[in-house]
Amino acid sequence: MIFTPKGKHLVAGEWLDGAGTFASAPAHGPAHDFAVGTVELVNRACEAAEEAFWTYGYSSRKERAAFLRAIADEIEARAEAITEIGSQETGLPEARLNGERGRTTGQLRLFADHIEKGDYLDRRVDAALPERQPAPRQEIRLVQRPVGPVAVFGASNFPLAFSTAGGDTAAALAAGCPVVVKGHSAHPGTGEIVAEAVDAAIRKTGVHPGVFSLIQGGSRDVGHALVQHPNIKAVGFTGSLAGGRALFDLCAARPEPIPFFGELGSVNPMFLLPEALKARAETLGQGWAGSLTMGAGQFCTNPGIAVVTEGADADRFTTAAVEALAKVAPQTMLTDGIAKAYRDGQARFATRNAVKPLLATESSGRDASPNLFETTGAQFLADHALGEEVFGPLGLVVRVGSPAEMEELARGFQGQLTATIHMDAGDLETARRLRPVLERKAGRVLVNGFPTGVEVVDSMVHGGPYPASTNFGATSVGTMSIRRFLRPVAYQNMPEDLLPEDFLG
Repeated sequence: MIFTPKGKHLVAGEWLDGAGTFASAPAHGPAHDFAVGTVELVNRACEAAEEAFWTYGYSSRKERAAFLRAIADEIEARAEAITEIGSQETGLPEARLNGERGRTTGQLRLFADHIEKGDYLDRRVDAALPERQPAPRQEIRLVQRPVGPVAVFGASNFPLAFSTAGGDTAAALAAGCPVVVKGHSAHPGTGEIVAEAVDAAIRKTGVHPGVFSLIQGGSRDVGHALVQHPNIKAVGFTGSLAGGRALFDLCAARPEPIPFFGELGSVNPMFLLPEALKARAETLGQGWAGSLTMGAGQFCTNPGIAVVTEGADADRFTTAAVEALAKVAPQTMLTDGIAKAYRDGQARFATRNAVKPLLATESSGRDASPNLFETTGAQFLADHALGEEVFGPLGLVVRVGSPAEMEELARGFQGQLTATIHMDAGDLETARRLRPVLERKAGRVLVNGFPTGVEVVDSMVHGGPYPASTNFGATSVGTMSIRRFLRPVAYQNMPEDLLPEDFLG
């Protein structure tokens, strides 16, 4: 192996043991032992983060940008080793991991460029009005300031882009907030080597070592202690609805409640309008099959539901989707637990009278094969469980009798990360009625595309109304994600020499 894990936690620049060990469960290759996290380690990391904030939180944007770029450089310096252990732990193909690594480093550099420009600070100045009657007004300035140490929970499905140095960590560091990461036990070796890269960047740039810590897997007490620690001022999380809601509730129940930015799950419905379906049913069916099975369906933007108008064109669409899905070989899922949850979700659908199987397959072990079911709009509205996410390559076709019924169905959806309209010019009036409904349901509304694949750009929104995320006003992807870890502060009648440096340039 190129990289052999230490199996330790990184706390403020020190590699530390824990209370006992746990063994990784790789898809292939050797297993490794890792130290179990403890509440004591959480306390130590959070105390170091608070100490670091008093320098890092007041560092210049130029200094923080240099740090972000150094992390990207150090990750790239370990590219081959990251791909090797990442593929072993997750079963993801090398091409996918190489692409995800590029996304991760590109994100760090994008955020560095963004904070150097300074627009994200939303600087505002209301000039003094000393002659105003009946009372003069003093000068008031506003700027966004970092909130303090942030807790980040690594995601199972993105070992790089949503984990140790992924989007939440990059956004917090860009804002000026130290980070304590709770690593995901699905890929602890990948987490460790990326933490090693962050540690190297800290040493290279002279940043306070308490600005970053990684605590590996442990009992639930570790995660609970992290979100309840008084030094932690915000939390970033990508994971299950049940786990995320439990942490959200803990954050809200604190003596000082803090924001919990959780991305929890979504079925990402697609609405295929009549003229589009008539013109290209087969192409849409094949495209949906490709999107549904990308990465074994383990994307939070996986389009799990396709809503179509009953008729011959719907038949053409489902036939094409079934034929394309039938050709997809079994794929390795990220963990044994995720694979079991997928089989349980498939069984839940298969035992419901409200659905009809169009493609039924058997999955075993850590492998998953695609499954496709069908139901009517009336049955879907009557059975809320049909709208729950099954994490994996499972799709549901919902047939409705008319565009009006399609709109009614759209109104019944819970919050989503994405919603998609497939349309042609003749569908414009129907799309105009549907669009206002969907923008109330989702953070991103697409036309004539598939939602898998989330661009890291200024205009991206990766979030949505609950249960897609816990804060509908935020995004976990794109430069606007930095705003989650800032708060506005107004400075009234303050001399220029006393103002924060961000006002001066």
